[in-house]
Amino acid sequence: MMTTLTAADGHELDCWMATAQGERRGGLVIVQEIFGITDQLKGVADHYAALGYDVAIPALFDRHEKGAVVPFDEAPRGRDMMLASDLDQTMMDIDAAVGALAARGGKVGVIGFCWGGGLAIRSAQVLDVACAVSFYGTRLPQYLDKPLKAPVLAHFGAQDDHVPPEMRAEAQAALPEMEVHLYEAGHAFANDARPSYVADAAASAHDRTEAFLAKHLA
Repeated sequence: MMTTLTAADGHELDCWMATAQGERRGGLVIVQEIFGITDQLKGVADHYAALGYDVAIPALFDRHEKGAVVPFDEAPRGRDMMLASDLDQTMMDIDAAVGALAARGGKVGVIGFCWGGGLAIRSAQVLDVACAVSFYGTRLPQYLDKPLKAPVLAHFGAQDDHVPPEMRAEAQAALPEMEVHLYEAGHAFANDARPSYVADAAASAHDRTEAFLAKHLA
């Protein structure tokens, strides 16, 4: 269901919440791609809620356009909003979701995809989270200025033109403790609503993610 959160600077934003099923195992913030809170991301939330996590997806575009959900074939529109976003404000919005889940008790982790993948790494640097998982995180050079305070698992497609090998290498050199896995795939390989989806790679990445979360959110 959709709820409203208030960030530290007073900004109010939408946040999609999925309730943990069965025995609760902690909280999980899912950080969006450049498309907003899509039905596909809600499906990811349902997957992890079924594993016992309370899940929150903060609407990071609400500072630009309330309720914005960008069709996958209109990526330039989403990219423009991403580029117009202030990093500190975006982290406040993610932190509001972290706080909402932490208030329910237990540890909180972050999973991000694409734009959100980079923001997940940032979360492990500046927010009070137990761990973070980055799926094909983009814009990596701007997240290499601080050390990690929490464990990070990163998934990349070997053919991802958004994250070329030299960018991955720079990130691994700057953040040597980050656990990195490479897949025979391109960008957005775990998004089952896009042509870039690679089922085997997505399944392996989610299997590793589930084990990582079980370890660090226990």
